Amino acid sequence: MFEIVFLGTSASAPSIHRGLSAQVIKHNEHRFLIDCGEGTQRQILQSGLGFKHLNKILITHSHLDHILGLAGLISTYMRWEAIDSLEIYGGKASLERIYDLLYTVVLRNTQPPMDIHLNEIKPGVIIEEEDFSVSAFPVQHRGADCFGFRFDEKGRQPFLAEKAEALGVPAGPLRRDLVRGQEVILGDGTIIRPEDVLGEFKPGIHLVHVGDVGNPNTIFEQVQGADALVIEATYLDEETEMAKQFAHLTARQAAELAVEAGVKQLILTHISRRYREKEVLAEAELIFPNVKIARDFDHYMITSSGLEKPI
Repeated sequence: MFEIVFLGTSASAPSIHRGLSAQVIKHNEHRFLIDCGEGTQRQILQSGLGFKHLNKILITHSHLDHILGLAGLISTYMRWEAIDSLEIYGGKASLERIYDLLYTVVLRNTQPPMDIHLNEIKPGVIIEEEDFSVSAFPVQHRGADCFGFRFDEKGRQPFLAEKAEALGVPAGPLRRDLVRGQEVILGDGTIIRPEDVLGEFKPGIHLVHVGDVGNPNTIFEQVQGADALVIEATYLDEETEMAKQFAHLTARQAAELAVEAGVKQLILTHISRRYREKEVLAEAELIFPNVKIARDFDHYMITSSGLEKPI
C-alpha cells in the first residue's frame, strides 16, 4: 500500500486555496517528496507530516514552480539539523538549476549540517527496496530532462501464522526464511515448504505520478494498468490549443489517457486558478468517472480496492 499527501495542487502560481506543486508519497517508513514549490515547508508543517524522515526528493523538471521551495526547505534543515543526509533526484537540467539555487543563494560557501547528494536520474529503476521500487521515465514538456515516476510494490504471499503454528514452525529466522521463499528444516527433520505456510499471491500496488506533460501518448506504456495515476490537468478542452502551446494537458486528455491505459483511479492536480474545480471535474468525469480533483492536504491510501481515507 502507498499513501499520498497533497501539499500543493496549483498550476504555475499559488491561489488562495492551493499551494505550488508538492506531494509526499509514503510507503511504511519511507517518505518521498515529489517536487518542492514555493512554500512547501510550511505545507509540510501544516499537514502534520514533519521533516524527520523526509530525506528523499524527486524532481519532475526544472521549472521554478516545482523547485523554488527547496531554498526554504534546505534553510530549515540547516537550522534544525533534522536529518543526516538529503537525496535529491532529478534530470541533468533540474540538478544544474537546483545546484545554483542551493550553493549560490542558500549556502554561499556555508557547510550544511547534513550531506546533500544531487543524483542525476536516467530512465529506469532509481530506487530499489526490499518490497517496492521507484522508476523514472521521460516526459515531454518544455525543456530537457523531464521525468515522471512509477512506484511499484512487489507482490507477496501473506504468511499464515496459524498454519505455521500447527506445523510447529517457531517464531524467528525459520519463519523469515519461509516468507523469503526458502524451505526450512525443523529440529525433528521435518521439511516445511513456503507453500505450506503462505497464502494466495497478492499483486502489489502500482502508483504513477506525472508532473507537467504535453503529450499523453508518450507516457501510455508507463501509466498502463496503474492502480492510481496522479497527473496534471492545467487546462480545459476549450483551450486545447493553449495547452498544446505550453505543453500541458486538458482534463479531457488526462481522462482519455486513463481510459485507454486501463487506469483504476485518476487524481488530477496542477489546477489553474482560471477554472473552478467543478468545471475540471465535470470535464474529466464525462470520459472517466473514477476521478478526483486533488486539494491541498488531501490524504489517500492507495489499495487494491481503490482510494481510502486514513482513519
